[in-house]
Formats: sequence, C-alpha cells, structure tokens
Amino acid sequence: MPLPRRWLTSLMMKYNGQSILIDCGEGTQIAMREKGWSPNPIDIICFTHYHADHVSGLPGLLLSMGNAERTEPLLMIGPKGLSRVVNSLRVIAPELPFEIRFQEISGEQEDFEFKGFCIRAFRVNHSVTCYGYSFSVPRAGKFDKDRALALDIPLKCWNPLQKGETVTVDGRTFTPDMVMGEARRGLKVTYSTDSRPTKSMEENAVGSDLLILEGMYGEEENFAKAKENRHMMMQEAAKIAAKAGVPELWLTHYSPAMPKPEIYWDELKQIFPNVIVARDGRSTELKFAEEE
Repeated sequence: MPLPRRWLTSLMMKYNGQSILIDCGEGTQIAMREKGWSPNPIDIICFTHYHADHVSGLPGLLLSMGNAERTEPLLMIGPKGLSRVVNSLRVIAPELPFEIRFQEISGEQEDFEFKGFCIRAFRVNHSVTCYGYSFSVPRAGKFDKDRALALDIPLKCWNPLQKGETVTVDGRTFTPDMVMGEARRGLKVTYSTDSRPTKSMEENAVGSDLLILEGMYGEEENFAKAKENRHMMMQEAAKIAAKAGVPELWLTHYSPAMPKPEIYWDELKQIFPNVIVARDGRSTELKFAEEE
C-alpha cells in the first residue's frame, strides 16, 4: 500500500524517443508528475500481474492521456486476461481518442521485437500468474569504411547497410556482413517484482546493466511470510545480483511495515556491494560501453 512519502512500485524507461511503463498502481501518474514527466508520450505499458497495487492507477492515467488529445495507439503487454482486466477498469474511462492494442503473454517466456529494442517476458513465481521483464538494446558492429571502399560499394548504400539492410545496385547485391564488424555489447535492464527467487529471474539477470528486484522484507523473522505470500527477501535479491554479476541492483516494492528499508543497507552490501535501496523518483542514464 502507498505511504505518505512512498508511492506504489512502477518503472518508466525511455529510449530513442519511446517510453515504456511497467505497472500502474494507484498514484503512478502523480509520481510521474513529481518527476517532471508526462504520461502522454507512453508507447507501451507492460504489466507484471493483475493485483490492484500494480493496475489500479490505469483508469486515471488513460484519462490524462486522453485529455492531452493523444491519438497514437497504445500497446499493452501482460499475462493472459489482459484485455478483460483493462476493459473492466475502463468502465470509468470508456471513451478515449486513441486505440489500445493488447499483446497477451502465453508461455513461460516470450520475446517482443520493436524498433531498436527487444522486450523479453519471463514467468516468475507469485500467488497469481506473474512475469518479469528484460529490456535489451542491441548494438551493431562498427562500419568498416576501408572495406566498403575496397569492395567499391557505392556511397548511397552505406547507410542502409549500417541499418542492417541488404542493397542491390546495378545488378550487385551488398549485405551488411560485408562491411560490418561483430556485434558490440548493447544495453540491458531486467525488472522483476512479486515473486520468490526463480531460475528464470537468475538467467535473465545475467548480462544486465541494471537489475531491479523486489525487496519486500528485510528481517529474517519475515522469511516464512515471504515464502507463504511468494515474495522476496532483500537478502535473496542481493544474492541473485551477486550470482549474476550485474553492475548495480536497485531494490523496490517494500512492505508497508518497513518504512525505512535503508536500515538493511549495510547488511545487504556484505552480500552485494553495489546494491541501492531505491526511493521514489530514482533514475539513471545508461550508456553504451566506451570503445577501446
């Protein structure tokens, strides 16, 4: 539940002019406004599951987007039942000037390809069907100008080849592999809440530049409650981060009985040094690795 200075858990990501929101509990759009962000440009909303603290802010958010005269379609991704849940919530927001498109996740893992990035949904272990998400931005290899000149590839073909396109000119066909080096390391963010630790979570955490996990409880005496309600201890999240070897872990989704989760920070850093006990509004900018 929300506290006076703590909203419910959600994540906003922005890449190349596109905005992706994960979950939309009560007060999400207020938290966005406090950050100085508008809900109108959101292109995709992903849902981990359909408990109220992850979806109850959706009608108000949709109304705000509609009042801003948005006309572009909005894509929603989530577990089975997505259209039924959203349309039920829309009883109080029935008329919108934009289309909502639904993409339901059906298996243990599913990939969604978009322009410039990929979303992977992976099944986790909560009291209802629940998914975590990995967001990946691939990075092509370097364009080899000398090779292009040696092969006498016309200049007008260079840009399409860098975009991964095959080009045919004057009866000659040029493919990207003729002038592009090996793919470079891209960017990856993995996010999972409301779950016991799972193998899928551990596997998807590997290679992430930022890992964001639930830290529902910190006291050892709450371990039985975490198992019963299928939530995760802060210490368990830190162990996943350590095993995956990620650069940084953010904790979120704290129990309302834990108003000061940072009291566990020193203990958690003994498990994984680069752990952040995150607060509302925390943000960062991830950049591609520098070339040697």
